[in-house]
Amino acid sequence: MKQVAPLRYDVIFKKAFSHPALFTALVKDFIGIELEIDEVEHDKAFIPAVGKVAIKFDLFAQDKKNRVIVEVQHAHYSDTYERFLYYQCSAMVETIASSSNYRFPMTVITLVFFTGKKTPSPDSGIIVHDFEPRDLVTGKLLNEIYPGKHKLIFVFTNDATHTKTPKPYREWMQAIYDSLDEQVDETLYTNPSIQTLFQVIEQDHITPEERARMKEEHNVEEGNTQAFKEGEEKGLKKGEEKGLKKGEEKGIKKGEEKTARNLKALGTLTEKQIASVTGLTVKAVKAL
Repeated sequence: MKQVAPLRYDVIFKKAFSHPALFTALVKDFIGIELEIDEVEHDKAFIPAVGKVAIKFDLFAQDKKNRVIVEVQHAHYSDTYERFLYYQCSAMVETIASSSNYRFPMTVITLVFFTGKKTPSPDSGIIVHDFEPRDLVTGKLLNEIYPGKHKLIFVFTNDATHTKTPKPYREWMQAIYDSLDEQVDETLYTNPSIQTLFQVIEQDHITPEERARMKEEHNVEEGNTQAFKEGEEKGLKKGEEKGLKKGEEKGIKKGEEKTARNLKALGTLTEKQIASVTGLTVKAVKAL
């Protein structure tokens, strides 16, 4: 068993996949593109910002020859679909800035890796959002009107056991997930790039600065988890109180209606008088 640093930490995830060879291998297995790149930027930001929200991409690579931009994001438990859709669209808009028309000069693909959150799909640990036009009735792709292959891919690594997920995907997903308990069995993996990944994140290869950042992330993670739990408990308590109040109000109303029905059956009071006695409106008494 090899002792490794967990890939749930941003600092370790970026340490691993900022290597062009590992980034290229990961991208090839997930989207089938052999990138030609010299570097992988981390914490990439557009200046000026696209829109009114400044964003940073964890890992960013641009292949000018093949006109492809690939972003790899490490997602935390609290991160949402909308956040990464915004990132994807921002990168697409940024490429158009240098174009003479509205055609995208580059294809933008974003890979988002979740190491904690469960997939919302029962069929796979991978969800794809593409921007390809389809006929509403037949579902047929109409690539001739828009040849772009932009994609946003969500990878839930703790769901690597789905047998329908292609093996190359599963092996990467399992490798990332296995690292979370800080030890991996290298003999389970046939992909040589994954063997390289384990070497890069081996405990003995982690610098003191990287360990310090891991501890900082751990403390923030614990604080966020505690805040999330407290928020859940507060929301649950508030919901219970609201439910009790609603139940009480409903019970009171039913009692008032029952009393009004009985008084109407007696026939000794007018509807206005019954309304005054029970607290119901005249209209409510008439409707009984």
